[in-house]
Amino acid sequence: MLASLQLALDKRQAQGLLRQRRLLDSPQAEHIVANSQPYLSFCSNDYLGLANHPKLIAAMQQAAGDSGVGSGASNLITGHHRYHDDLEKQLAKFVGLPAALLFSTGYMANIGVLGALVGRGDAIFADKLNHACLNDGSYYSLAQFNRFAHNDVAALEGLLKLSTAKHKLIAVDAVFSMDGDIAPLAEYLALCEKYDAYLYVDDAHGFGVLGEHGQGSLNHLHLKSPRIIMMATLGKAAGVAGAFVAGEQVVVDYLIQTAKSYVYSTPAPPALSATLSASINLIAQGDDLRGHLFSLIEYFKHNLHCKKWRLLPSATSIQPLLVGSNQDALALSAFLQNAGILVPAIRPPTVPQGTARLRISISAAHRLDDVKKLILAINQAETVL
Repeated sequence: MLASLQLALDKRQAQGLLRQRRLLDSPQAEHIVANSQPYLSFCSNDYLGLANHPKLIAAMQQAAGDSGVGSGASNLITGHHRYHDDLEKQLAKFVGLPAALLFSTGYMANIGVLGALVGRGDAIFADKLNHACLNDGSYYSLAQFNRFAHNDVAALEGLLKLSTAKHKLIAVDAVFSMDGDIAPLAEYLALCEKYDAYLYVDDAHGFGVLGEHGQGSLNHLHLKSPRIIMMATLGKAAGVAGAFVAGEQVVVDYLIQTAKSYVYSTPAPPALSATLSASINLIAQGDDLRGHLFSLIEYFKHNLHCKKWRLLPSATSIQPLLVGSNQDALALSAFLQNAGILVPAIRPPTVPQGTARLRISISAAHRLDDVKKLILAINQAETVL
């Protein structure tokens, strides 16, 4: 077995698919120290720059003193702390849904929810570019798994028409993590009404950034329905860690009983929930941060003029620069790194073959000069590579 593992790693290396970890020696921010070198970073999902916010650090320190550093038991034994409960109520109110439930990660949330809500005899309908955890949750559920072309409403309707499943669930990302585009959620909700289906929305990259006061993609698109169940992560725009699922009270009550990644896991430390409560307050008051963020995004889009590579259409923090081959994407990322700028090269299987890219993540913590430096470096790379 060890020999076969090494052969697989060697093959990844030859194909330009071997991934490397960077060792971070600083807080997550727009300027970091990685592998003992200073860099301007466009790698982080910390879209509002809250991961190193002094108010959140103070909240974490105080809450750790009050509640300790561990939860000690699963939620249904003695692990559900007042801080957890208060945050769930706060999150539900913030996104305008009846109830919310915390999970330790977005991956655990998607696996737990999909595995609990549907099963044999049911059907899931999923965008082909969904995040891996939505795919894994779908496989885990044992429901029939139907995939449709990216954002293709007509293809989805064709699948729904043919379905004889007892329960039907459309499961999609709201903002796609490698393309930055927004799913046609209004059209999907209309199909739910027409074909008696439910809509499960993973808003990992919209929560905190889109919508009024950062309430997320559903608010951004003015969507509300008892047929909607949403998930959002709390380690991106919220700057901390974890995830929550929100929907009708009966959905949350059912998940508490049946979502295995909730029932059989020790919850995150209570201090994280207290810190997240402070983070949600900052998000709600963060219109100026979001205004600055979107001004940077617009500046970047209007001033990057590439002929060799193509910037994909996106109005979000995720700005993908399509390069093509794995080796070319790695070369461009390496050129920028030598210029003191970190931008990750994204390759298959994360993205389809032949669409390797740089995933440029713009944060409210960036300054205009940071974005100008990135644009200049990419333009210089185009003349060299």
